[in-house]
Amino acid sequence: MIKIYENYSTQDILNREINGYEREEAAVKAILADVAARGDDAVREYNKKFDGSDVYNLEVTAKEFDDAERALDAEYKQIILSAIQNISLFHKRQVKSGFEIKKDGGVVLGQKYTPIQRAGVYVPGGTASYPSTVLMDIIPAKIAGVSEIIMVTPVKADGAVKPEILFAAKAAGATRVFKTGGAQAIAALAYGTQTIPKADKIVGPGNIYVQLAKKQVYGIAGIDMVAGPSEILVIADGTANPAYVAADLLSQAEHDVLATAVLVTNSKTLALEVQKEVEKALAVLPRQSVARKSIDTNGKIILCGSIEKAIEISNEIAPEHLEVCVDEPFKYLDKIKNAGSIFLGKYTPEALGDYYAGSNHTLPTGGSAKFSSPLSVDDFVKKSSYIYYTKEELEKASYNVMAFAESEGLGGHARSVGIRVGKE
Repeated sequence: MIKIYENYSTQDILNREINGYEREEAAVKAILADVAARGDDAVREYNKKFDGSDVYNLEVTAKEFDDAERALDAEYKQIILSAIQNISLFHKRQVKSGFEIKKDGGVVLGQKYTPIQRAGVYVPGGTASYPSTVLMDIIPAKIAGVSEIIMVTPVKADGAVKPEILFAAKAAGATRVFKTGGAQAIAALAYGTQTIPKADKIVGPGNIYVQLAKKQVYGIAGIDMVAGPSEILVIADGTANPAYVAADLLSQAEHDVLATAVLVTNSKTLALEVQKEVEKALAVLPRQSVARKSIDTNGKIILCGSIEKAIEISNEIAPEHLEVCVDEPFKYLDKIKNAGSIFLGKYTPEALGDYYAGSNHTLPTGGSAKFSSPLSVDDFVKKSSYIYYTKEELEKASYNVMAFAESEGLGGHARSVGIRVGKE
């Protein structure tokens, strides 16, 4: 049963320990080294070992894409296309342009944006398939102008990628799709193999082995984030519908036994009613066993004196998903400082953001919303600055630059200026 806390300490009640995976880290390190050394052969062996897949040809063929499209009914395909439209509308507003400053004397300073050349997208395919993740990770890359978008996803013994995954990948703009998952897929994207191209940046969610692999290859390739288990925090007052709140808590609890679902409220009556509603809803939830363990281990209801205090608690926790289930949610929006994605009002369940509304669902977890952001177009572009000086303007600046360099003991820096203006 979900526990109620009247005196809270976020350190005591939230388990966000990211260490203690020494065995898994060692296993991942070995897989990375093996794939780097042997390429496709190592990928195939790990696919068979971990997923039961004995597929030799790792790349999805044109026929498989066509078969996937034919396998889906028209209504489902239209849902995918509608979601693409919404997600694209939101992410197109994130596109930035550079700037240029022209100063007297011909000095030019500027900044330009350049998309990365090749993005690697990891899409989980273990206990469930996630076409929504396909859309959320490929569309921002496509809008950013990435020329090659390489997707990897695990398959089982039959060697087939689920048709909804392939349809979403093609519709969103994936360049190529490969049948591999786990740490071996991250290794393939980081180092490149005979078949799978090396990616400049790797994005997407996954299990602990995927996340540890992303962490270890950072520097060889860029990564979006090291994502932990899913989280939801609901702020609600006594006017909230307890059945709605319970449903939203369980919407994240069903993801993973390590997922965290938290309600912060100023109403003890609501707390007790939500506690009962969670039990009622659990009884009929398809993923009951997963959600039950998540709720019993990590579920929390925190009582506090006001909604303002609830927001303070939320800002300290910095949740991945934050719902504000009150009648006038916008009056609290500016007070919310730390959250991955914010869902305002009583009719905005987190599931809207997962699938359809348009904002991204690849979000910072584990409190990292204090310093990081949802996946966006920004993750697929680089910024470069540029400078132009005339000889005359360099002469004007030379004394200050040379003095600064000498103060740091870097005479070579100073000389690189002086030699141009006759001040050696």
